[in-house]
Amino acid sequence: MAKKRSGGGLSGSQQAAKFLGVSVLSGVVLAGIAIPGAGALGLAAKGTVEGFDEIPANLKTPPLSQRTTILDAEGGTIATVYSRDRTVVPITAISPYMQKAIVAIEDSRFYEHGAVDLKGILRAVNRNAQEGGAAQGASTLTQQYVKNVFVEEAGDDTTKVREAQEKSLGRKIRELKYSIQVEEELGKKKILENYLNITYFGQQAYGIESAAHRYFSKSAKDLTLEESALLAGLVQSPSRYDPVNDSTEAMQRRNTVLQRMAETKAVSQAEADAAKTKPVQLKVTRPRNGCITAVKGAGFFCDYVRNTFLSDPVFGATREDRAKVWNQGGLTIRTTLDPQAQESVNESIKDHVDQTDKVATAVTLVEPGTGKVMAMGQSKPYGFGKNETQINFSVDKRMGGSNYGFPTGSTFKPFVAAAAIEQGIPATKMYASPYEMPYPSPVQTCGDKPWVNVRDRDKVANEKRSEVGPYALRDAMAMSVNTYFVEMISEMGLCPLAEMTSKLRVIPADGTKLKQVPAISLGTEGMSPLTMANAYATFANRGTYCTPVAIQSITDAHGKALTVPKSKCEQVMSENTADTINTLLLGVVDSGTGKQSGLSDRESAGKTGTTDERYNAWFVGYTPNMAGATWVGSGGAKQVSMENITIGGEYYPEVYGGGLPGPIWKQAVSGALSGRPVEKFVQVHVPESNPPAPGGRGRPERPGKPGDNKPGDNRPGGRTGGGASDGGTIGGGTRGTDGGGTGGTPTNPFPGITLDPGIIGGGGNGGRR
Repeated sequence: MAKKRSGGGLSGSQQAAKFLGVSVLSGVVLAGIAIPGAGALGLAAKGTVEGFDEIPANLKTPPLSQRTTILDAEGGTIATVYSRDRTVVPITAISPYMQKAIVAIEDSRFYEHGAVDLKGILRAVNRNAQEGGAAQGASTLTQQYVKNVFVEEAGDDTTKVREAQEKSLGRKIRELKYSIQVEEELGKKKILENYLNITYFGQQAYGIESAAHRYFSKSAKDLTLEESALLAGLVQSPSRYDPVNDSTEAMQRRNTVLQRMAETKAVSQAEADAAKTKPVQLKVTRPRNGCITAVKGAGFFCDYVRNTFLSDPVFGATREDRAKVWNQGGLTIRTTLDPQAQESVNESIKDHVDQTDKVATAVTLVEPGTGKVMAMGQSKPYGFGKNETQINFSVDKRMGGSNYGFPTGSTFKPFVAAAAIEQGIPATKMYASPYEMPYPSPVQTCGDKPWVNVRDRDKVANEKRSEVGPYALRDAMAMSVNTYFVEMISEMGLCPLAEMTSKLRVIPADGTKLKQVPAISLGTEGMSPLTMANAYATFANRGTYCTPVAIQSITDAHGKALTVPKSKCEQVMSENTADTINTLLLGVVDSGTGKQSGLSDRESAGKTGTTDERYNAWFVGYTPNMAGATWVGSGGAKQVSMENITIGGEYYPEVYGGGLPGPIWKQAVSGALSGRPVEKFVQVHVPESNPPAPGGRGRPERPGKPGDNKPGDNRPGGRTGGGASDGGTIGGGTRGTDGGGTGGTPTNPFPGITLDPGIIGGGGNGGRR
């Protein structure tokens, strides 16, 4: 007696051996299985089918993987992606010639036999005996379909694919039983339809519709006789008979199919002969798969859509579940990408930065109030070649971005100001703002341990020696005065800033938490352009933050709508705070460091940013209905100092936020908003600082000169980005060395207005409350 498996029942090969052994001895197996329908199981004796019956009877047919189409907001195709390039079509959408050709060459008695063709088996046995090998098989179309189902179910698992194709007795018997089930349940017409949709035709084309497009650039319903014969001939060996690589071999195989069609009366001999005389005329559409094929420079946006799908639980409980749905395909995804905005971004990038430049740029546009990502582009295209990359500079690491993002420089300062205003520090607050000073110490953090500056080791300086206060917030923001914001963060502490950036989702691109050190006020942490654009969109939206979204709708292969993630909006600061920031940042583009970036036909606000050694330069700006971030810098591991450098064919002595990123932003947003409503900000009155005594404040930078922060080189005693040290404090009042002072009574910069001395930053405590 056959040995049982530990799990119960016989193994596949044991079942097959028992079934065939007993049945062949009884002399009735072939006759029994060649009969369609219920007769297929009438096999002589009960014991003959005992092992056969142990094989599961239900063939679970997986849905066929198909291509997914990604569309822009107006329905234009961005890209097609697939694990297998397939478009499932009904039998009515397949040329009758194709149906006849595949039957003639693969299973000419398809409509006459049951799940297994007895005459075919005997013919194959005879032929193989004559030739001394396995020259001819005997699988019916139904059996071939079942085998392809197993292959499809295996997906990209090479082990399962090998098992599905192995030439073993056990697999053949399983295939046989499932074939009987399929014949009973589906019928011939549906089996033929399924077979033509699942079969591989070479050149990455699965199913007849994709094959027709691949080789002839037409639909399967339009295939001619000779085209149908050529495609039917590919099934036996897609590589051997590939017409793209060997037209002679393909022609011979096509003519074999045509002759077989004549012999089986599928067509007349005259029709077949006429078709044989026609040359192989291909009109090949090359395989185009994945985001590398995206049009409109939207390869990185396409990749962002894919990563959004794979990371959002709305599409499946686990990443594996979501990947299965994505690879299954057949989806139509309408995105938020605005064609006008995307084209404008592409043109601006092209006009300012070349693909071959040592540095790169990335631009992302977001719609305030909806979170919709409207455009996303960069100067290094999506690809694998030279001066191409698959790193999306616009997004965080987890979404396919760079490992650490890019330090933002002074574009971080509006977050400091927003946190301070929310804490009740008025925009009129004056700080001494010397040219250079040690970081104030200690500074309160969210924990019990404050940050301290040991021995005044860590210092901060302004861009120019002429930038000496005191200043109020309006001028400090316009001129991007570093020491002002360090003093501001010293007074309010680091925790309010941590809370504000958390609400704005201003999180480093590597997913870590912002460091609680005063230097973060100068933008020392690496961020992505999408993070910055969306945070500034909150200012435009009067304090309401909306999560970014890239997908508007998804339908599956059957036209059923799937649930998609919606933007979640939350008021994260008061309208007055947002309006104040908007008013301040209007001043940046009107007369401050970003004056080259302002739009001519509508109000715009923004902030410049430049980091140490000019490795990174930013402009983040917005109107009430569009926010965007532009970054220029080193995309690779090697940092490039943007001094004495040629970018986009133009020489720059020094690159700063308002000098290159600003104009890129201006052109991109101008085109994106062309013809669209002109909206205005709600402004508040924010007084300017009165000019200080001689030796006081400098003026905003002129075009072509640096105007942003110098956060430091992180060396002890240098202009560091922060550290754990201890040291002295600075004073307001009369200024001493490094901004220290005697704590005298400060001068009121607003004659006629009574101000509390604390508002001006006086006293010997360095302006801290």
